[in-house]
Amino acid sequence: MTLATLIAFAAEETEHHGNVPLETFWYGLVAIISFGLLALVTLSYRNVANRHSAKAEAYAKAHANDIQQSGHGH
Repeated sequence: MTLATLIAFAAEETEHHGNVPLETFWYGLVAIISFGLLALVTLSYRNVANRHSAKAEAYAKAHANDIQQSGHGH
């Protein structure tokens, strides 16, 4: 193929692209819905540590002697 043929072929192809913004709208919609659902899952774990604070305190009191004070936390 010559350069002129390639340019003519590329010009022909660009004329039949359709309505690009309308075709790509669905990708954005799916992304927004996906991130929205992930945000709801993340928010559902909010304040989980404080839901059972009475149990945590009772466990800490019962097992206070099990913690070794070695200085480095392991």
